Amino acid sequence: MAYKSYSMELAGRTLTVDVGRVAKQANGAALMHYGDTTVLCTATASEKPREGIDFFPLSVEFEEKMYSVGKIPGGFNKREGKASENSVLTARVIDRPMRPLFPKDYRNDCTLNNLVLSVDTECRPELVAMLGSAIATSISDIPFAGPCATTQLGMIDGEFIVNPSQEQWDNGDLNLTVASTSEKVIMIEAGANEIPEDKMIEAIYMCHEVNQEIIAFINKMVDEIGKPKHAYTSCAIPEEMFAAIKEIVPPAEMEVAVFSDDKQTREENVRNVTEKLAEAFADKEEWLAVLDEAVYQYQKKTVRKMILKDHKRPDGREITQIRPLAGEVDIIPRVHGSAMFTRGQTQICTITTLAPLSERQKIDGLDPNVTSKRYMHQYNFPSYSVGETKPSRGPGRREIGHGALAEKALVPVLPSEEEFPYAMRLVSETFESNGSTSQASICASTMSLMAAGVPIKKPVAGISCGLVTGDTDDDYIVLTDIQGLEDFFGDMDFKVAGTKDGITAIQMDIKIHGLTRPIVEEAIKRTREARMYILENTILPTIAEPRKEVGKYAPKIIQMQIDPQKIGDVVGQRGKTINTIIERTGVKIDITDDGAVSICGTDQKGMDEAKRMIEIITTEFEAGQIFTGRVVSIKEFGAFLEFAPGKEGMVHISKISKQRINRVEDVLTLGDKVKVICLGKDKMGRISFSMKDVPEEA
Repeated sequence: MAYKSYSMELAGRTLTVDVGRVAKQANGAALMHYGDTTVLCTATASEKPREGIDFFPLSVEFEEKMYSVGKIPGGFNKREGKASENSVLTARVIDRPMRPLFPKDYRNDCTLNNLVLSVDTECRPELVAMLGSAIATSISDIPFAGPCATTQLGMIDGEFIVNPSQEQWDNGDLNLTVASTSEKVIMIEAGANEIPEDKMIEAIYMCHEVNQEIIAFINKMVDEIGKPKHAYTSCAIPEEMFAAIKEIVPPAEMEVAVFSDDKQTREENVRNVTEKLAEAFADKEEWLAVLDEAVYQYQKKTVRKMILKDHKRPDGREITQIRPLAGEVDIIPRVHGSAMFTRGQTQICTITTLAPLSERQKIDGLDPNVTSKRYMHQYNFPSYSVGETKPSRGPGRREIGHGALAEKALVPVLPSEEEFPYAMRLVSETFESNGSTSQASICASTMSLMAAGVPIKKPVAGISCGLVTGDTDDDYIVLTDIQGLEDFFGDMDFKVAGTKDGITAIQMDIKIHGLTRPIVEEAIKRTREARMYILENTILPTIAEPRKEVGKYAPKIIQMQIDPQKIGDVVGQRGKTINTIIERTGVKIDITDDGAVSICGTDQKGMDEAKRMIEIITTEFEAGQIFTGRVVSIKEFGAFLEFAPGKEGMVHISKISKQRINRVEDVLTLGDKVKVICLGKDKMGRISFSMKDVPEEA
């Protein structure tokens, strides 16, 4: 069976693309090989547009199959369940650069599917899928203004690594993904260990250079085997309709309608405009069907003109002005830590919960290096936050993406496990939303962590910049702190989070065909200024540093080290000993294989008691040591004392009292607590104790 195979050298390894080998019924298909990583990428589109929608129905899938790493999935049915967090995030990173490159008036259903067949840990399957989706779409007959290409960059010891291995990606100081078209950067996603702005710009454009080589490679394939692009039914609004709208509602009237900082007022104004037009077009059925979309586009043109030409923002702010800020901590009682951050009509409350390390999240994915995580960040976006009504169906892709972005931003400042032996779950609840809730949740989370007593290295703040472009590359304006309207109608949402010393996370989404370098540099510079402003004016005045101790309702943890050989003694037969300690003291105990013990509880007394018991269990009893034991059995010849679960010793009748006694019961009864001194081992190797020889000062 003949098929075409194309190869290029990419970051020291060979990338091979097989076309016409498999999945020939898809509009476009590429079987991708990079090292031993193999991903099948397909692009399919429906023949006809979907009726009654005003958006492009693109869906992107990244399917992780456990067979690709030689594993059988967990659970009862041994089948892959719903998409993992990693596959959702990967699908989003593929979607974001590609979506703007499809025609704006295209309404055919389109699916980009990426099936991970084999994983070589030297070549990340996520990257291969990103490249494969672009290739499959470019060579297909689906209308697409590509190609685009994606490169990943890691950094170890200050050195950049192009398309790092899985280990370098997991353990390096930078996780950068950049997608480009042949001219411009179109998407940026980054997690970083406080990397300075100029270093980040250097990294972004290093990826951009590599992307140009890949685009040349894709273009060669398109020239040779690319299918002609199919015709489609345009869903664009007729020009004569726009002309009629402007007659009825002149641009000046539309400006008044959208020029308001209160979302509800603005929406009411736009509703009135729509009703006025609906009356005027009562006899034009085909116009009424697309009226909402036409008003939306008219609003968009109005807002963009006001910003770009008149430098007027819908809420009257200056171009670089941030909306009013407010911070509060301890807003929620009884939780382990809470904080609320408000920026204009965006309001987030983040709640921190602390737990022992045994509560960390287990991850069953394709990456062998990541099997669990101790820091979990979740984000919720209920409909009431935007004044709408719809039932909650659990987190969608957007919520998962926002939670992951906040997590990425805060992980670099977290204390190590040794410094702070806790698992942390943060939940960011959106109370109100009007622009960049993900960055507000980073600000709220920084304060919530400090309020919970988590010794973070530095506070982190995040802000988003927007963009409105004109007809040329030089005609643009960057907006600091965009609200919802500027996000919907603008060209960019450029989110940057970081400390005073550097960037910890970036996420950039755009709706146009890429950004020039001056725009990228200006946006990064602006976000730094805004970040400093938020840190100095809101976060630090609200809570200047982490609290010295965790809150009263948070579990306390005592750490101790025992000889690994003694772990069996502490656990006991079938866990009998450790379960007895837990029952008696009400604590949780975790023991690692190297003998690190964590005792966790809310009652200090119980924790101290558990620690004492473990110390006794792991102690080599030597002559002269003093202990307190409880009488558990009485014999004619003496009494048996329990010092800790599973640890007993005997006091001979002759050692009970300084006076001669005939019966043990004359002095001791079951349950008595008594002090004893260790005498060493008797002839039979048992440890013996004395009550009468205990020094008075003990």
